[in-house]
Amino acid sequence: RLVVRHIYNRQPYMHFDSDVGLFVADAPLGKPQADYWNSQPEILERNRAEVNRFC
Repeated sequence: RLVVRHIYNRQPYMHFDSDVGLFVADAPLGKPQADYWNSQPEILERNRAEVNRFC
């Protein structure tokens, strides 16, 4: 399982979870960014490929 967390001002606002296969917003600040990154197939493909590289 690969989890990549995005943190701003010491607060997690979004993460990518390989079990879900999508970016998930942890705070309202991360919702627009997670929605945008989930709409970009090349970003999702790259993050899903990282699972094979690191795990």
